[in-house]
Amino acid sequence: MVDIRVRLVQRVSGGLAYLRAGVHVSEVFIRRLSRWQAEQQREDVADVYVEAYHRVHGEEFHDRQEFLRAFAEDVQRTGFDMVVASGGGKPAAHAYGFLLDRDGEWWRGLDDGVPWDVEELTVSGQVFGLAELMVLPAFRRSGVATRMVEQLLLRTDAALVTMRIDPANEAAVGALRSWGWTRLGVARSAASEAVPSVGVGVGVGVGAAGTGAGAGAGGGTDVWCRALTP
Repeated sequence: MVDIRVRLVQRVSGGLAYLRAGVHVSEVFIRRLSRWQAEQQREDVADVYVEAYHRVHGEEFHDRQEFLRAFAEDVQRTGFDMVVASGGGKPAAHAYGFLLDRDGEWWRGLDDGVPWDVEELTVSGQVFGLAELMVLPAFRRSGVATRMVEQLLLRTDAALVTMRIDPANEAAVGALRSWGWTRLGVARSAASEAVPSVGVGVGVGVGAAGTGAGAGAGGGTDVWCRALTP
């Protein structure tokens, strides 16, 4: 049997299926933001972030500031790209990502180590990291998240897309499985280390975080990947 980790980086055909339920996807308009536009709209993006996650009551200001700090860094990363969705003239969702640094920091702490093929793609700048996907509650389970991810990945020349999430995030895990992603392993970290995990606000109670707030101290984040079509 071919190792699933090797098959991860083989280019495959086919697209992402739309999930249609609830809000009609035709009512949502998706567009791309340039790096400059993303920076100019950072306050609006932070508002959506806070509303999409609804974490610990009373910590909204802290969460917002942490997001803005991380977002300011992410916007400057190589290969940064972002799409936004709006419905009824109001923000509905945001998604963005960037090419992973070639030093392999993203894979730090992976329990089984980094597969050779994934490592080669990272060194050659061929891995796109999905850094954030947040959808407001009113637009969830409507296919918006699926459309946004598809549009974001259509523009990258990377061969592989990856993200790190809290393993307890059932909504995010379910979404990734339905999109054809594969779990590569779990990345563990010491209490003093900040692991770059990703928030996926596509379901209910989905949490943390492009700001590094994913798993608890000494815990771990699940690493997921998907091969991209040429």
